[in-house]
Amino acid sequence: MTDAIEATGRNSLGRTGSPLLIVFRLAIGLFQGFALWWLFRSASPGSDGMHWPATVPEVFAPLALILVMIPVVLLAGVGRMRWTTLLLWALGAVAFLALLGWYGVASQASGEFESGRYPPYLPWPMPLFAATALFIGHHLVLPADMERKWIAAFPTYFDTAWKAGVQLALSIGFTGALWILLFLGSALFKVIGLDFLQELIGKDWFSIPVTCVTFATAVHLTDVRDGLIRGVRSVVLMLLSWLLLLMTVLAAGFLGALPFTGLEGLWNTGSATALVLSAAAALIILINTAYQDGRADNLPPLILRVTVRVAAVLLTPLIIIAFWGLALRIGQHGLTPDRIIAFACAVIGAAYAGGYGFAALSPFWRKAAGWMVPLERTNVWTAVLEVAVILALFSPIADPARLSVIDQVARLERGAVTPDKFDYRFLRFQSGRSGAAALARLTRSSDPVIARSARNVQAVENRWDDTDIGSPNREPDYEIAPAGAALPPGFAIAVPPTDERAQCAGAARCVARAMDINGDGAPEVLVANDWTIQLWTRDAAGAWSKTGHWLPNRCRGPNRPGRLNLRDALRKDEARPVPPAWPDLMVDGVPAVPLERNLDCDLAVEAIEPVPAPR
Repeated sequence: MTDAIEATGRNSLGRTGSPLLIVFRLAIGLFQGFALWWLFRSASPGSDGMHWPATVPEVFAPLALILVMIPVVLLAGVGRMRWTTLLLWALGAVAFLALLGWYGVASQASGEFESGRYPPYLPWPMPLFAATALFIGHHLVLPADMERKWIAAFPTYFDTAWKAGVQLALSIGFTGALWILLFLGSALFKVIGLDFLQELIGKDWFSIPVTCVTFATAVHLTDVRDGLIRGVRSVVLMLLSWLLLLMTVLAAGFLGALPFTGLEGLWNTGSATALVLSAAAALIILINTAYQDGRADNLPPLILRVTVRVAAVLLTPLIIIAFWGLALRIGQHGLTPDRIIAFACAVIGAAYAGGYGFAALSPFWRKAAGWMVPLERTNVWTAVLEVAVILALFSPIADPARLSVIDQVARLERGAVTPDKFDYRFLRFQSGRSGAAALARLTRSSDPVIARSARNVQAVENRWDDTDIGSPNREPDYEIAPAGAALPPGFAIAVPPTDERAQCAGAARCVARAMDINGDGAPEVLVANDWTIQLWTRDAAGAWSKTGHWLPNRCRGPNRPGRLNLRDALRKDEARPVPPAWPDLMVDGVPAVPLERNLDCDLAVEAIEPVPAPR
């Protein structure tokens, strides 16, 4: 069977050891290396910043996926697939990755790129799922092409997929080993005063192409030593298959204990579905390591055959528990992207559980060579299902963020969650363009609490801000200095909780003093709390905003051995503007300030030298 597979897998490049084949693979690696270097350089901020295509996220993200993954597909397919099949499959994979990459960017909120998102702009875990779908798709197409049939024999699927997995692991290991040796060599040269190698490997024009060419070389070397790869695979499968015994005992013990312990402890973990699905995934992988390709010469010992059947049956209650946990969480808190992805994984798990359970209980067990035969078709058709589910999840078909926004807003509108408990931050920071549009609609809600909360969260700058956005506007609690003075009109008014002045309340009472800081005849306001003195200024329209702040906490005055009390400083009029020790420099029209550090109130200024403005 193996010889037949190898014979049918050869294309016009000839056998795996042919010089033409290695030249072609090295050319793929070299092209990938310089293409990725070009992509990397476009995203590296230089003197003129990033340039195309990094400045266009909708172009950069698909290119990143395509240039990372498609060359790997070509490396794995050349010499095995017919040229026509390889070309059509590569074009289909390019279209698949282009869609996922483009939609991954297009579905994000328009302001996310300006608020800290950098190339390659791809939302996690989409790249991981894309790579998984590509691996599965490749090992559906390759066996079918090798046997010239739409659906190949299961041993061919098994042989190509597991061999590719071992090749991938060894190739990554080989590439990592090369870099360990390069770093070791550079360190040896450096100790004798030669740092050329260290400088060379630090250059991206060298490191990226070398990495890609090394990986391509490793793929070819592992392909040439086919017998060695199969030997390594056999050892790995044998060792993993015996771990099935342990995993089956653990799963059976867990399920057997549930009637006595109940499910409350599992639900309280907050990650019950993820835990149970992980256990089911481990069982599915280990079952396949024991079953292998199902041929008589790979028949495992009796104890493993029994364990495979037991494990196959245990999958069903595990998947039921996963669905149960998901249903409870969705009923309590609605849909979220994580829960939708977990639901998709549970659906795939249910397909495996149904097929494996049927195989374990089917009459094929009477024939030693035909045991668990339905498992084979289950693997093939569930692989197709996995690719379809991944495509749906990371495209407009079943975008988890979009579906979650629809469900969460519907829960708010029908009263399943009260306006003060609704997670407005999810719409603002975690659901992309769909969430931003929904939040904008909520600002126009007829419910004043919903509208106010939506407007407040739009003013929050980052997702980690813990401001209580649902609270109504409140008037800050100021101690005005000097006593009996008044603050400028429009400053001491009720403000939303996203305004920093709203933090001046209760035990966090602030001291405020009106003072003309810049000598323009109009008063500014200084506000002191425990850790900072803030400067508030008024614009031409009369709106107040925080312009800056001072942080003199580490400073000690001549008569104060401890930390300064900033509130006392404002009360006693001991905070006054002073001329700077050094003026600012205007460098090509941009102000540059001296680098200062505060050491026990002695101002230390590092020396600066004027430099010509860059041209």
